[in-house]
Amino acid sequence: MNRRQRPTIGLALSGGAARGIAHIGVLRALSENNITIDCIAGTSAGSIVGGAWAAGLSLEQTEAIGRSLRWRDVGRVTMSRLGVQSNERLEQFLRAQLPVTRFEDLKIPFAAVATDLHSGKAVVMRDHGDVPFAIRASCAIPGWYVPVTDSRGRQLVDGGLVAVIPSSVARSLGADIVIAVDVNAEGAKFLGPAQSVVGILLQSMLVIQRTNSSYQLEVSDLVVKPRVGHIRWDEMGRAKELMAAGYEAGLECVPAIRALIEAAIKEAPRWYHLRRRKKIAVTSTLPSTRYSDGSDSLILPES
Repeated sequence: MNRRQRPTIGLALSGGAARGIAHIGVLRALSENNITIDCIAGTSAGSIVGGAWAAGLSLEQTEAIGRSLRWRDVGRVTMSRLGVQSNERLEQFLRAQLPVTRFEDLKIPFAAVATDLHSGKAVVMRDHGDVPFAIRASCAIPGWYVPVTDSRGRQLVDGGLVAVIPSSVARSLGADIVIAVDVNAEGAKFLGPAQSVVGILLQSMLVIQRTNSSYQLEVSDLVVKPRVGHIRWDEMGRAKELMAAGYEAGLECVPAIRALIEAAIKEAPRWYHLRRRKKIAVTSTLPSTRYSDGSDSLILPES
């Protein structure tokens, strides 16, 4: 399908630690059905998969990373008082794997979302700068990994604190249709009914996360929900199962995605004008400051 004859399609890949491997299966399902992705926004684990795809890695290469990646490739124990581990190893790992490491050289537009620990605002890294550093910052789980300090002295941590599903960021990249992939949609089925204080705390955190994600889900046009609620967030060894679940969920959504595309083409050019106004409206609700390194400090609306 000619690019000028179809809407621009963007992916918003959620955070979810090991569950983020399911994003790879979704990408395979879309690719096999000739659904072209024009831009990607990723948070935490979603930024790893999105960055690899945007950098030009093939599905096979991305799947190989998903199968081989282990927590020892992400972090190492540190003596810092700010975290148990440093995730500098993740940056080094990505620098060795990605064919290009600058935002300016990516095959398609890509954005990684982190959180400014001091201000509580989202920091969207895109357009210019170092991709492995941006992904590392997006994946810096607070309390476990030491915050990542950027060139402006900001302490950056996991983007899931402000936008676990970065749909509005995908829209800001120019997407007419935003497909969100939520690997946390099923919650934590492995927990069962809360039986302890820890269980109650975990379930409460999931409720908060779900509430905070509601706006981002509304901004998207379609949400893919891999059925991975039975898999813990630390189980990287279940990559094959995670990718299979993502693939299945992606295939199930293909008819709906095609319907969105066909409706857009049928209504063009009026449809495009409407979508452009919608994008502007969405962006205008997110006041931001663009820095010289290409990053944004975004204020996300309260849920």
